[in-house]
Amino acid sequence: MIQVVVADLALIQADAVIRPADETLGPITEAVSRLDQRAGPRFAEQRRLSSPLKAGAAVVTGSGDLPAPFVLHVVIQDPDSSVGREVVRRALVSAWERAADWELGVIAAPLVGAGTGQLSLEEAATLLAETFPTGPSGCPFELHIVVERDADRELVEAIVRRIA
Repeated sequence: MIQVVVADLALIQADAVIRPADETLGPITEAVSRLDQRAGPRFAEQRRLSSPLKAGAAVVTGSGDLPAPFVLHVVIQDPDSSVGREVVRRALVSAWERAADWELGVIAAPLVGAGTGQLSLEEAATLLAETFPTGPSGCPFELHIVVERDADRELVEAIVRRIA
């Protein structure tokens, strides 16, 4: 099940939130930086890596002070890869696999890749809807696509209806 909501990703109730990141799990958009600030210093410690990740990877960490207990970091940028449709697709598929491994049922996600100026809103919404697992059982089973404006919600809802 996919729902589109107008909300602040940092305040949403879910089992995990998706957080687009670079190879060191650093923020790649202003919105992600705001999420990091709300998550607090404990979150900065939780997302510390021993070595950089490749674009297309996804990892789970604690969420610091966010209401959701976990964060699914999707690595969509590294020194060898810029944000693009295939990188975002690989990262999302990896995120759904991690969610299944961790039994995370309800996931909240921004429009991954759209805030970096590389993907259009439509492309980012399409990738979320196309890659989200629709099987009858298992995790994840619910996706909340979080947008900041009502106009974006209407557009994304239309895309989700078209794909579903």
